[in-house]
Amino acid sequence: MVGGGPAGLTAAVALAAGGIVTALAGKPPAASDNRTTALLASSVAALETLGVWRLCRERSAPLRYLRIVDDTGRLWRAPEVKFGSEEIGLDAFGWNIENRVLVEALTQRARTLSNLTIIEDEALRVVVEADRVAVALKQNGTLTAPLAIGADGRRSLCREAAPIETDEHLYPQTALTVCFRHSRPHRETSTEFHTPSGQCTVVPLPGNRASLVWVLGPQDAEDKAALDDAELSLAIERAIHSILGKVEVEPGRGQFPLGIVTARSFGRNRIALVGEAAHVVPPVGAQGLNLGLRDAATIAELASEAHRDGHDLGSELVLARYETMRRADVGTRTMAVDLLNRSLLTDLLPVQGARGLGLYMLDRIGPLRRAIMREGVAPRAAQPRLMRGEAV
Repeated sequence: MVGGGPAGLTAAVALAAGGIVTALAGKPPAASDNRTTALLASSVAALETLGVWRLCRERSAPLRYLRIVDDTGRLWRAPEVKFGSEEIGLDAFGWNIENRVLVEALTQRARTLSNLTIIEDEALRVVVEADRVAVALKQNGTLTAPLAIGADGRRSLCREAAPIETDEHLYPQTALTVCFRHSRPHRETSTEFHTPSGQCTVVPLPGNRASLVWVLGPQDAEDKAALDDAELSLAIERAIHSILGKVEVEPGRGQFPLGIVTARSFGRNRIALVGEAAHVVPPVGAQGLNLGLRDAATIAELASEAHRDGHDLGSELVLARYETMRRADVGTRTMAVDLLNRSLLTDLLPVQGARGLGLYMLDRIGPLRRAIMREGVAPRAAQPRLMRGEAV
């Protein structure tokens, strides 16, 4: 296992829980990373099954309501839509948690598993051999295994070693991320403003705190990030129409250029890709890390089955099944995110009208509304055992 982020740690814990001797090599995410993740209910079910969720639940905030507000100011404007998790029988759509808190909990759980070794070291080189993969580390020699799982991000050494090419599309957008305190209660509601530059999404955190993902043009994002705390707080308050009262930004600001990157294969030559090594999507609809966690759960399930049956964990059969099980989920989510993002950036009236009509139908047609909510939280075509609350 290469990569010390949430997807890599989840895969490592799941593999070890499935009885496989596992080593994870990678540096933990930078302490300055202030991003949060809205973990969908199915992802939380997986973390509960792995014994991780109890370690971090109290430091997360439930998302019981979702609001979509058209703030484009255009001729064709969509109606405001609000969804409640009780409509589909859930206590919450998901829980928002700071990535660093999730990594801490996963690491804590990982250190309790006797057949899982965590090596905080940098991978320098990955070499595929006939019956194994060798990972050369900067300080701790070389690891070898019949299967390597690449959770090593957008510039994946594992993907390069496979070798697997990618398809990429960049947007003229940058996401500015920041956490802030506010004077009014968020009432466990996530609000997504649709603007001409993209989405401005406010997601609850515990207490009177929230995280913000503000999609802007690159220069505008740069300018906003350069503001002092008081100026940025005021800019955010105006952008979200003061729905949370007075805003006070917390230390730490991130900027992330937006684009879509998809590996042409998710597994080849004894290497399986998970998380951003396999796919990168804009921060729309909480898809990014939730897709990565489904990757982790799926490869852990397949590898555990092969291990129990005495088969080769890194065989082409295992990797072909992994590709089949993940391709449709990643493809449909990526397409949906891309269409929504493009509909906000375009000046074409028919496209704007289609987006407005779609949201109107979601607001008015109950069965469609509930079906979309269920599919968003727990996609039926991509539910590995962990996401159903079952052990691998």
